[in-house]
Amino acid sequence: MVCNRFKLVITGFLLVALLGAGTAGARAVSDGSEVSDVALATLPAQGQEAYHLIRQGGPFPFDKDGVIFGNRERILPMQKRGYYREYTVKTPGSRDRGARRIVCGGPATTPDACFYSADHYASFRKIVP
Repeated sequence: MVCNRFKLVITGFLLVALLGAGTAGARAVSDGSEVSDVALATLPAQGQEAYHLIRQGGPFPFDKDGVIFGNRERILPMQKRGYYREYTVKTPGSRDRGARRIVCGGPATTPDACFYSADHYASFRKIVP
């Protein structure tokens, strides 16, 4: 009986530890999802370059850079349509735009926040300068 209770307590501890580990450094956004932070200095060089181009207002290498991002995935905090814009992060060796993007919300050259996606909007991390 004592052995079974001990196993139950240990299992509970492990479950809480495993579930909590996935959210370390993450923060809840307005719709209840979570977005973790990423330091600008740890982004790939192409991501850092794209971020600085965004802050300068361009020029951007792709025609689609700066277009409205609809947030259809609903991973980013909910905002009015037109709040978010997307930008390409070049992928070395890729013949097209690749999967990496930066999405910024707010004014074009002074965004409120920018988010990095390495997997074509499947996940985002908030860029912390």
